[in-house]
This record gives sequence, C-alpha cells and structure tokens, in this order.
Amino acid sequence: MYRSLRSSGCRFRGGGKLEKRSPTLNLSTSQSASRSGLTRYLALDVGVRRIGVAVSDELGLTAQPVLTLDLHRHPCPSPRETLRSIARLCRRYGVSGIVVGLPLHMSGSMSPRAEKVKAFAAELETLTGLPIHLWDERLTTQEAHALLYQAGHARQTHEKVVDQVAATLILQSFLDEHSRASDAAAHSDPGPGQR
Repeated sequence: MYRSLRSSGCRFRGGGKLEKRSPTLNLSTSQSASRSGLTRYLALDVGVRRIGVAVSDELGLTAQPVLTLDLHRHPCPSPRETLRSIARLCRRYGVSGIVVGLPLHMSGSMSPRAEKVKAFAAELETLTGLPIHLWDERLTTQEAHALLYQAGHARQTHEKVVDQVAATLILQSFLDEHSRASDAAAHSDPGPGQR
C-alpha cells in the first residue's frame, strides 16, 4: 500500500508550477547533469522543527543520510540562514538538483504544510539556482520510525535521526523512479541501424 500511494507524487518546475509525476519523467535536467558528470542529488524532509538531509552517491543510485538541521536550536536560525546552510551543503556535495519532500494529504491534495514547503522550495531554487523536484513524501516518517524500530533503536532516540532517514527514503524513491524512467527511455529509443 505504501509504495502505491507514492506513485502519485509531484514535481516542482521553475516558476512555481507543480506537476503530477508521470510514468516517464522529464529527464532534460538529469541528462544535462549526466553530460557534465554530476548526477548527485540532495534531498530534504522539511518539517516544522527539523529538516532531514540526505544525499545520493556520485552515480545517483543510492541515498545516504547526512544530517538533521534543528530549526529550534538556540539561537534559533532565521529562514534565510537555514536556506544558506542548505546551499552550502549543495556546494559541498556538488549536487545537480534538490529533491524536496512534499507532505500531501492522503488523498493526494495539497495540505497547508505542503503549500509552505512549496514556498520554501521556491526560495531555495532562487538562492541555489539548482532545479527543485517536489516529491510525494506521504508516510515516509512512519516508514522511517518503523525502520528505526527494526534496527533496534528505542523511540526516544528516533528524534535525532528520523528526519534524516525520511529524507533518505524520499531520495531513494526519487532515484528509483529516475532509474526506471531512464531504463524505459533507453528501451523505447531504437539505436542506430534499428530504425
């Protein structure tokens, strides 16, 4: 059930346009990144108190947790400082795009929180100049808690890492879909001499 719900995800395109994710993704950004040798993505699980951060490997195949930005630490960072911190992480890891989890309602409609995340993503796109991909994140936090339980972590210890794990799940879902779309495009495009 969880994976089927994720298939109705959305992508953010420049200018604030939100699109439903289709079976074949628009790979223009990814293809240009591939030509330059950069296929790394940074993913964010944006919450009210914390932002979980994950990054893909250099091949864009697997996702790993990086850190959690605490938005309620003292002194409390301004929204601009938070955006700058994320921009620094993008430069540090040399990413070619940012995947931001979009907290939709279970029906797939936009939630008030999703509207705020969308605005945050637009500001991040302006600051970094990197393409932003809004990705359906329904149930990722619950799945992250379940994975932490399975790994033997007590509920009290989850707060420090659950957002990183959720960001990793968001990014891995994006990478898996990206890989499927690339494979489908490669199989549907006849090679030279096969036309």
